[in-house]
Amino acid sequence: MIRILFIVTLIGWSIQLGAQSLDTLSGTADEVVVTATRTERKLSNVAVPVIIVSNKIIERAGSLRLKDILQEQTGLFITNGFGAGVQLQGLSPDYTLILIDGEPLVGRTAGVLDLNRLNVGNIKKIEIVKGPGSSLYGSEAMAGVINIITEKPAGTKLDAGLRYGTYNTFDALTNASYKKGAFSASGHMNYYRTDGFSIRPFTVERTVAPLNRFTQQWQFGYSFSTKTKFTVSFRNATEQITNELGVTNNGVITYSKGREENKDVNINPVLTHQFNDRVKTILRLYNTTFSSLQELNTTGNTLYSDYLWHQFNRIENQTDYQASKNLQLTFGAGQVNEYVRSTRYDNVNNKRSNDVTYGFTQADWIINTWLTVIGGLRYDDNRLYAAALSPKLALRAKLNTKLFVNASVGRGFKAPDFRQLYLNFTNTAAGGYSVYGSLEAQKVINELNRLGQIESLEADFYRLTNLQPEQSTGWNIGIQWLPEKSWKFNVNLFRNDITNLIDSRLVAYKKGGSQIFSYLNVRNAVTQGAELELLYQLNKYWQVQAGYQLLYTADLAQLNEIKAGRVFTRDAGGFSRLMKRSEYFGLPNRSRHMANMKIGYEHPKNWFANLRAIYRSKWAVNDIDGNGLFNSNDGFANGMLLVNISAGKKWKNNLQTQVGIDNLSDYTDVFNLPNMPGRQYYLRINYTIIQNKNK
Repeated sequence: MIRILFIVTLIGWSIQLGAQSLDTLSGTADEVVVTATRTERKLSNVAVPVIIVSNKIIERAGSLRLKDILQEQTGLFITNGFGAGVQLQGLSPDYTLILIDGEPLVGRTAGVLDLNRLNVGNIKKIEIVKGPGSSLYGSEAMAGVINIITEKPAGTKLDAGLRYGTYNTFDALTNASYKKGAFSASGHMNYYRTDGFSIRPFTVERTVAPLNRFTQQWQFGYSFSTKTKFTVSFRNATEQITNELGVTNNGVITYSKGREENKDVNINPVLTHQFNDRVKTILRLYNTTFSSLQELNTTGNTLYSDYLWHQFNRIENQTDYQASKNLQLTFGAGQVNEYVRSTRYDNVNNKRSNDVTYGFTQADWIINTWLTVIGGLRYDDNRLYAAALSPKLALRAKLNTKLFVNASVGRGFKAPDFRQLYLNFTNTAAGGYSVYGSLEAQKVINELNRLGQIESLEADFYRLTNLQPEQSTGWNIGIQWLPEKSWKFNVNLFRNDITNLIDSRLVAYKKGGSQIFSYLNVRNAVTQGAELELLYQLNKYWQVQAGYQLLYTADLAQLNEIKAGRVFTRDAGGFSRLMKRSEYFGLPNRSRHMANMKIGYEHPKNWFANLRAIYRSKWAVNDIDGNGLFNSNDGFANGMLLVNISAGKKWKNNLQTQVGIDNLSDYTDVFNLPNMPGRQYYLRINYTIIQNKNK
């Protein structure tokens, strides 16, 4: 009943009152954003869906990791399995590009980049761009782009913070910056540890394992003149994890103990030169390497070792040209060299590689006082695939001082990754199943069959072929309304049509029952829906913010099978019958309804408090009737409602204190959300040691 009242109240507010999501609790429509167009633009002039999460919002929420703050944003859902990934507009984590200061992170597992790897202690803001961004960013941006922008040096400052909470979770950080004359420097260090937890009774396994993480980031800058500036950033993160696992596969439970160590290193030199008032060029060099080693002793004292090394190198130049007062042109080109080694491939010493050469251009044209048009085009020449051309067009119309309309369409793509091509992996720590990339599957399975180790070949084995890149065409239409100063309203309609969707499929059984999986281009899918957001400033103390997403998803091939009368389900008595179109639910692990509400209080004497609620309706998890798709007769996870609260004060002696409770209602779901802990308490203290704004 509480969940129903929450949704009804939220929808009612959205319809009756209205606001727009131009601002977060501390944001402003005049804030500059860079991710949407790769050039600096005021948020009020951006024509695509953008969310800005400021440093103040992160601090007030008491967030530690990137996933903590992203899960509270409209239309974003944090997935479980292979780490915390982010689902955007109904598209899986594989299709969202994660950037730090405009540069991509690597080291995905099963397509998921674990957001727990990223702490938020030195983040200036987070920019979230929804919809295909391949016209500017290339592969992996079909769903959107999340750009983490870190603090830059501003005067002399030194502060330190500590947080302690449930599960013996400890977080310590320090930030420092120095700027004098042409030289600037900043540093950030963070240490995080936890005992981990398990919400499963009567088990020694911890679904979040005990771990230690240490992250440091440094940036140095020097201005050679008023026109030329050089910066270099360095980031290094390491983590040690204690594993104790119990995995059930094909009726067999395999227990394992051991350790895991991950390392993430990147360096980013940037040279900026302003030729004159019209021309600016930026040269970026970037190198990042992620390595992971997991060593386990499994049932029967068998040693399991899993190693991954992934390196990404890029050189890129971008030039911005102000052709006239109303027209800005952007040109860019770059080269990517990518390498990977893994025990999950046929030979750990065999380094796999790929190269991508690309170019992009964009025109930003202010036609008149009420209409702005932005067009972009990117060309990618991928060594392993045919070239990809990715266009994008967006416009923003100012109908009057209170009403704006945005519309955008873009075509994105995602090339098959290394695992989908070269994987040659048998998981002895999880029942002995095997996964082979598309370039290895037929060769390996045919050899196993020749040796008499194959029990049966499934129908999908005969469909194995070279993978094609996935493509997506995305549409967004938004209306922004500012009825008065204290109210803001935004509604955004979206649709993404995906072709050549890559899916893992069961292709064979080994003798003894172990499964063999591989990858196929098997599906055309669609995700579509609407997002509503509002912001209401009650008075100088209180503010209310709310968001809601309605989402529909479908596998188009499955829909065609239903329409053709070839899909059956079971009635209450267990008898087979034709399935109705109205019973079809769509893609798994997606909720039809998601919503959030945030109530914030700010007192002039530096007191603050907030309450944040996150709702997600049921989602499909099990194909109970065995018809190969998800419908109303299948297994669903119950909807969830999370409530987080925090309160704090900034004292006169540069001391800040904060207390909070995450998951106030102690909501848990052992089977569907095993990585979500119960109620958690924390205390946070931050002290500014030195603060001098002189530059």
